[in-house]
Amino acid sequence: MTFTHAGVIGAGAWGTALAQVCARAGLRVTLQAREPEVVAAINTARENTLFLPGIALESAIEATPDMAALAACDLILAVAPAQHLRAALTAFAPRHRPGAPIVLCSKGVEQGSLKLMTEVAAEVLPTAPIAVLSGPSFAGEVARNLPAAVTLACADETLGRAIAEAIAIPTFRPYTANDLIGAEAGGAVKNVLAIACGIVEGKGLGRNAHATVITRGFAELTRLAVALGARAETVAGLCGLGDLVLTCSSTQSRNMSVGVALGQGLTLDQALAGKVSIAEGVASAPAVRALARKVGVEAPICEAVAAILAGEVAVDAAIAGLLSRPLKSEA
Repeated sequence: MTFTHAGVIGAGAWGTALAQVCARAGLRVTLQAREPEVVAAINTARENTLFLPGIALESAIEATPDMAALAACDLILAVAPAQHLRAALTAFAPRHRPGAPIVLCSKGVEQGSLKLMTEVAAEVLPTAPIAVLSGPSFAGEVARNLPAAVTLACADETLGRAIAEAIAIPTFRPYTANDLIGAEAGGAVKNVLAIACGIVEGKGLGRNAHATVITRGFAELTRLAVALGARAETVAGLCGLGDLVLTCSSTQSRNMSVGVALGQGLTLDQALAGKVSIAEGVASAPAVRALARKVGVEAPICEAVAAILAGEVAVDAAIAGLLSRPLKSEA
Protein backbone atom coordinates (compact mmCIF):
# COMPACT_ATOMS: atom_id res chain seq x y z
CA MET A 1 0.00 0.00 0.00
CA THR A 2 1.48 3.32 -1.09
CA PHE A 3 0.33 6.91 -0.92
CA THR A 4 1.19 9.72 -3.32
CA HIS A 5 -1.12 12.66 -2.55
CA ALA A 6 -1.78 13.92 0.98
CA GLY A 7 -4.59 16.30 1.82
CA VAL A 8 -4.27 18.35 5.00
CA ILE A 9 -7.45 19.85 6.48
CA GLY A 10 -6.53 22.95 8.48
CA ALA A 11 -3.65 25.31 7.79
CA GLY A 12 -2.86 26.43 11.31
CA ALA A 13 0.66 26.03 12.62
CA TRP A 14 0.40 22.26 13.12
CA GLY A 15 -1.39 21.60 9.84
CA THR A 16 1.24 23.60 7.98
CA ALA A 17 4.06 21.77 9.75
CA LEU A 18 2.56 18.40 8.84
CA ALA A 19 2.19 19.55 5.24
CA GLN A 20 5.93 20.27 5.34
CA VAL A 21 6.61 16.75 6.62
CA CYS A 22 4.49 15.15 3.90
CA ALA A 23 6.15 17.22 1.18
CA ARG A 24 9.62 16.33 2.46
CA ALA A 25 8.57 12.68 2.43
CA GLY A 26 7.93 13.00 -1.31
CA LEU A 27 4.15 13.36 -1.31
CA ARG A 28 2.19 15.88 -3.28
CA VAL A 29 0.34 18.00 -0.70
CA THR A 30 -2.94 19.92 -0.89
CA LEU A 31 -3.37 22.10 2.20
CA GLN A 32 -6.89 23.35 2.87
CA ALA A 33 -7.24 26.67 4.70
CA ARG A 34 -10.27 28.72 5.68
CA GLU A 35 -8.46 32.06 5.52
CA PRO A 36 -8.00 33.53 2.00
CA GLU A 37 -4.92 35.44 3.14
CA VAL A 38 -3.27 32.20 4.28
CA VAL A 39 -3.97 30.55 0.91
CA ALA A 40 -2.55 33.54 -0.95
CA ALA A 41 0.56 33.77 1.22
CA ILE A 42 1.38 30.08 0.90
CA ASN A 43 0.88 29.94 -2.86
CA THR A 44 2.71 33.18 -3.66
CA ALA A 45 5.26 33.84 -0.89
CA ARG A 46 5.68 30.15 0.14
CA GLU A 47 5.04 31.12 3.77
CA ASN A 48 2.13 30.88 6.22
CA THR A 49 2.55 34.44 7.44
CA LEU A 50 -0.39 34.24 9.85
CA PHE A 51 0.19 30.98 11.73
CA LEU A 52 3.81 29.99 11.01
CA PRO A 53 5.73 33.09 9.94
CA GLY A 54 9.36 33.07 8.95
CA ILE A 55 9.49 29.48 7.68
CA ALA A 56 9.90 28.77 3.97
CA LEU A 57 7.44 26.13 2.77
CA GLU A 58 8.14 23.28 0.39
CA SER A 59 7.22 23.77 -3.27
CA ALA A 60 5.11 20.57 -3.27
CA ILE A 61 2.53 22.23 -0.99
CA GLU A 62 -0.45 23.83 -2.72
CA ALA A 63 -2.96 25.72 -0.57
CA THR A 64 -6.66 25.93 -1.33
CA PRO A 65 -9.82 27.18 0.40
CA ASP A 66 -11.89 24.50 -1.34
CA MET A 67 -12.59 21.10 0.25
CA ALA A 68 -13.34 19.77 -3.24
CA ALA A 69 -9.64 20.04 -4.05
CA LEU A 70 -9.02 17.18 -1.60
CA ALA A 71 -11.16 14.72 -3.56
CA ALA A 72 -8.17 13.18 -5.33
CA CYS A 73 -6.10 12.72 -2.15
CA ASP A 74 -5.36 9.15 -1.10
CA LEU A 75 -4.32 10.15 2.46
CA ILE A 76 -6.02 12.79 4.62
CA LEU A 77 -4.56 14.47 7.70
CA ALA A 78 -7.35 16.19 9.67
CA VAL A 79 -5.78 19.02 11.67
CA ALA A 80 -8.77 21.29 12.34
CA PRO A 81 -9.05 22.32 16.03
CA ALA A 82 -10.84 19.70 18.12
CA GLN A 83 -13.99 21.76 18.64
CA HIS A 84 -14.26 22.34 14.87
CA LEU A 85 -13.30 18.86 13.68
CA ARG A 86 -16.89 17.65 13.27
CA ALA A 87 -17.79 20.61 11.06
CA ALA A 88 -14.60 20.24 9.02
CA LEU A 89 -15.08 16.52 8.42
CA THR A 90 -18.76 17.06 7.61
CA ALA A 91 -17.77 19.58 4.93
CA PHE A 92 -15.14 17.19 3.59
CA ALA A 93 -17.26 14.00 3.68
CA PRO A 94 -18.85 14.35 0.21
CA ARG A 95 -15.33 14.66 -1.28
CA HIS A 96 -13.81 11.72 0.58
CA ARG A 97 -12.17 9.23 -1.74
CA PRO A 98 -13.43 5.75 -0.72
CA GLY A 99 -10.79 3.90 1.25
CA ALA A 100 -8.58 6.92 1.85
CA PRO A 101 -7.39 6.86 5.50
CA ILE A 102 -8.15 9.80 7.81
CA VAL A 103 -5.29 10.59 10.19
CA LEU A 104 -6.65 12.55 13.16
CA CYS A 105 -4.10 15.13 14.35
CA SER A 106 -6.33 17.26 16.62
CA LYS A 107 -6.17 16.89 20.39
CA GLY A 108 -9.20 17.35 22.59
CA VAL A 109 -12.60 16.22 23.79
CA GLU A 110 -15.65 17.57 22.00
CA GLN A 111 -17.76 19.81 24.18
CA GLY A 112 -21.35 18.73 24.67
CA SER A 113 -20.99 15.20 23.33
CA LEU A 114 -17.83 14.45 25.39
CA LYS A 115 -16.60 12.37 22.46
CA LEU A 116 -12.99 11.75 21.51
CA MET A 117 -11.92 12.65 17.97
CA THR A 118 -12.09 9.03 16.79
CA GLU A 119 -15.74 8.90 17.83
CA VAL A 120 -16.47 12.15 16.01
CA ALA A 121 -14.79 10.86 12.85
CA ALA A 122 -16.60 7.52 13.04
CA GLU A 123 -19.94 9.32 13.15
CA VAL A 124 -19.17 11.62 10.22
CA LEU A 125 -17.19 9.19 8.04
CA PRO A 126 -18.27 5.73 9.23
CA THR A 127 -16.54 3.79 6.43
CA ALA A 128 -13.22 5.64 6.45
CA PRO A 129 -10.12 3.93 7.90
CA ILE A 130 -9.01 5.98 10.92
CA ALA A 131 -5.58 6.61 12.47
CA VAL A 132 -4.39 8.95 15.22
CA LEU A 133 -1.16 10.93 15.18
CA SER A 134 -0.01 12.39 18.50
CA GLY A 135 3.22 13.11 20.33
CA PRO A 136 5.70 15.75 21.52
CA SER A 137 5.89 18.01 18.50
CA PHE A 138 5.99 21.79 18.52
CA ALA A 139 4.88 22.90 15.07
CA GLY A 140 7.66 25.42 14.53
CA GLU A 141 10.38 22.90 15.28
CA VAL A 142 8.84 20.27 13.00
CA ALA A 143 8.43 22.81 10.20
CA ARG A 144 12.08 23.83 10.58
CA ASN A 145 13.09 20.16 10.16
CA LEU A 146 14.27 19.65 13.74
CA PRO A 147 14.01 16.06 15.04
CA ALA A 148 10.72 14.79 16.48
CA ALA A 149 9.03 11.45 17.12
CA VAL A 150 5.30 10.74 17.42
CA THR A 151 2.84 7.89 17.89
CA LEU A 152 0.86 6.78 14.83
CA ALA A 153 -1.99 4.58 16.07
CA CYS A 154 -4.19 2.51 13.77
CA ALA A 155 -6.31 -0.56 14.47
CA ASP A 156 -5.16 -2.04 11.15
CA GLU A 157 -1.46 -2.49 11.82
CA THR A 158 -0.62 -2.99 8.14
CA LEU A 159 -2.32 0.27 7.24
CA GLY A 160 -0.69 2.03 10.18
CA ARG A 161 2.75 0.95 9.04
CA ALA A 162 2.00 2.07 5.48
CA ILE A 163 0.96 5.53 6.69
CA ALA A 164 4.02 5.78 8.93
CA GLU A 165 6.31 4.84 6.05
CA ALA A 166 4.60 7.36 3.77
CA ILE A 167 5.18 10.35 6.05
CA ALA A 168 8.42 9.35 7.78
CA ILE A 169 11.59 11.33 7.19
CA PRO A 170 14.84 11.20 9.19
CA THR A 171 13.71 14.12 11.37
CA PHE A 172 10.10 12.94 11.83
CA ARG A 173 9.77 9.41 13.20
CA PRO A 174 6.29 7.87 13.62
CA TYR A 175 6.22 4.91 16.03
CA THR A 176 3.24 2.66 15.30
CA ALA A 177 0.64 1.43 17.79
CA ASN A 178 -2.86 -0.04 17.63
CA ASP A 179 -4.38 1.66 20.69
CA LEU A 180 -6.25 4.66 19.23
CA ILE A 181 -7.94 5.64 22.49
CA GLY A 182 -4.62 5.73 24.32
CA ALA A 183 -3.05 7.82 21.58
CA GLU A 184 -5.77 10.44 21.58
CA ALA A 185 -6.64 10.50 25.30
CA GLY A 186 -3.10 11.51 26.21
CA GLY A 187 -3.14 14.38 23.75
CA ALA A 188 -6.50 15.65 24.97
CA VAL A 189 -5.72 15.69 28.70
CA LYS A 190 -2.14 16.97 28.48
CA ASN A 191 -3.32 20.35 27.17
CA VAL A 192 -5.37 20.89 30.34
CA LEU A 193 -2.44 19.86 32.52
CA ALA A 194 -0.17 22.26 30.63
CA ILE A 195 -2.39 25.13 31.78
CA ALA A 196 -1.89 23.93 35.35
CA CYS A 197 1.89 23.87 34.89
CA GLY A 198 1.74 27.35 33.43
CA ILE A 199 -0.10 28.57 36.51
CA VAL A 200 2.65 27.08 38.67
CA GLU A 201 5.22 28.96 36.58
CA GLY A 202 3.27 32.21 36.62
CA LYS A 203 2.82 32.06 40.38
CA GLY A 204 6.52 31.33 40.90
CA LEU A 205 5.81 28.15 42.88
CA GLY A 206 9.13 26.53 41.93
CA ARG A 207 10.44 23.47 40.13
CA ASN A 208 9.29 21.04 42.83
CA ALA A 209 5.68 22.07 42.31
CA HIS A 210 6.15 21.94 38.54
CA ALA A 211 7.43 18.35 38.68
CA THR A 212 4.63 17.40 41.06
CA VAL A 213 1.94 18.71 38.69
CA ILE A 214 3.45 16.82 35.76
CA THR A 215 3.69 13.58 37.73
CA ARG A 216 0.32 13.69 39.47
CA GLY A 217 -1.22 15.03 36.27
CA PHE A 218 0.13 12.01 34.42
CA ALA A 219 -1.57 9.80 37.00
CA GLU A 220 -4.88 11.54 36.21
CA LEU A 221 -4.27 11.21 32.48
CA THR A 222 -3.54 7.49 32.83
CA ARG A 223 -6.58 6.81 35.03
CA LEU A 224 -8.89 8.54 32.57
CA ALA A 225 -7.36 6.90 29.51
CA VAL A 226 -7.64 3.42 31.03
CA ALA A 227 -11.23 4.07 32.08
CA LEU A 228 -11.99 4.95 28.45
CA GLY A 229 -10.51 1.67 27.25
CA ALA A 230 -6.86 2.57 26.61
CA ARG A 231 -3.81 0.63 27.71
CA ALA A 232 -1.59 2.23 30.34
CA GLU A 233 1.56 1.41 28.37
CA THR A 234 0.30 3.48 25.42
CA VAL A 235 0.04 6.68 27.44
CA ALA A 236 3.43 5.94 28.98
CA GLY A 237 4.86 6.54 25.49
CA LEU A 238 5.24 9.48 23.13
CA CYS A 239 1.53 10.26 22.80
CA GLY A 240 1.02 10.55 26.56
CA LEU A 241 4.04 11.08 28.78
CA GLY A 242 6.20 12.43 25.97
CA ASP A 243 3.63 15.01 24.87
CA LEU A 244 2.86 15.92 28.48
CA VAL A 245 6.51 16.62 29.33
CA LEU A 246 6.97 18.81 26.25
CA THR A 247 3.76 20.78 26.62
CA CYS A 248 4.30 21.36 30.33
CA SER A 249 7.91 22.45 30.01
CA SER A 250 8.00 25.39 27.62
CA THR A 251 6.04 28.58 27.02
CA GLN A 252 6.23 27.68 23.33
CA SER A 253 3.16 25.70 24.36
CA ARG A 254 0.08 27.86 23.81
CA ASN A 255 -1.62 26.08 26.71
CA MET A 256 1.22 26.63 29.14
CA SER A 257 1.50 30.29 28.14
CA VAL A 258 -2.18 30.77 28.97
CA GLY A 259 -1.55 29.22 32.39
CA VAL A 260 1.45 31.49 32.98
CA ALA A 261 -0.72 34.53 32.30
CA LEU A 262 -3.42 33.28 34.67
CA GLY A 263 -0.80 32.64 37.35
CA GLN A 264 0.46 36.17 36.93
CA GLY A 265 -3.02 37.52 37.67
CA LEU A 266 -4.43 38.14 34.21
CA THR A 267 -8.00 37.23 33.35
CA LEU A 268 -8.70 34.51 30.80
CA ASP A 269 -9.72 37.12 28.22
CA GLN A 270 -6.44 38.94 28.79
CA ALA A 271 -4.49 35.68 28.59
CA LEU A 272 -6.05 34.86 25.22
CA ALA A 273 -5.88 38.38 23.76
CA GLY A 274 -3.84 38.70 20.59
CA LYS A 275 -3.33 34.96 20.06
CA VAL A 276 -4.02 33.76 16.52
CA SER A 277 -3.54 30.07 17.35
CA ILE A 278 -5.95 28.14 19.56
CA ALA A 279 -5.01 26.90 23.03
CA GLU A 280 -6.90 23.59 22.87
CA GLY A 281 -6.78 23.08 26.63
CA VAL A 282 -9.07 26.05 27.25
CA ALA A 283 -11.85 24.47 25.19
CA SER A 284 -11.10 20.91 26.33
CA ALA A 285 -10.94 21.56 30.09
CA PRO A 286 -14.70 21.59 30.76
CA ALA A 287 -15.17 18.56 28.53
CA VAL A 288 -12.32 16.66 30.22
CA ARG A 289 -13.79 17.47 33.63
CA ALA A 290 -17.25 16.32 32.57
CA LEU A 291 -15.85 13.16 30.96
CA ALA A 292 -13.84 12.26 34.08
CA ARG A 293 -16.94 12.68 36.23
CA LYS A 294 -19.00 10.61 33.78
CA VAL A 295 -16.64 7.63 33.98
CA GLY A 296 -15.98 8.04 37.71
CA VAL A 297 -12.30 9.03 37.53
CA GLU A 298 -10.76 11.31 40.12
CA ALA A 299 -8.94 14.15 38.35
CA PRO A 300 -8.37 16.98 40.84
CA ILE A 301 -5.85 18.95 38.76
CA CYS A 302 -8.06 18.91 35.67
CA GLU A 303 -11.04 19.79 37.90
CA ALA A 304 -9.14 22.78 39.30
CA VAL A 305 -8.12 24.04 35.86
CA ALA A 306 -11.68 23.76 34.54
CA ALA A 307 -13.00 25.62 37.58
CA ILE A 308 -10.44 28.42 37.16
CA LEU A 309 -11.23 28.82 33.46
CA ALA A 310 -14.97 28.88 34.18
CA GLY A 311 -14.52 31.59 36.83
CA GLU A 312 -15.82 29.28 39.54
CA VAL A 313 -12.76 29.65 41.74
CA ALA A 314 -9.77 32.00 41.96
CA VAL A 315 -6.28 30.70 41.17
CA ASP A 316 -5.07 31.01 44.79
CA ALA A 317 -8.13 29.23 46.14
CA ALA A 318 -7.72 26.41 43.62
CA ILE A 319 -4.07 25.96 44.62
CA ALA A 320 -5.00 25.95 48.30
CA GLY A 321 -7.65 23.35 47.63
CA LEU A 322 -5.20 21.03 45.93
CA LEU A 323 -2.59 21.44 48.67
CA SER A 324 -5.13 20.68 51.40
CA ARG A 325 -6.37 17.41 49.92
CA PRO A 326 -6.13 14.40 52.27
CA LEU A 327 -2.87 12.44 52.18
CA LYS A 328 -3.12 9.17 50.27
CA SER A 329 -1.07 6.33 48.82
CA GLU A 330 0.70 7.24 45.60
CA ALA A 331 -0.49 3.97 44.09
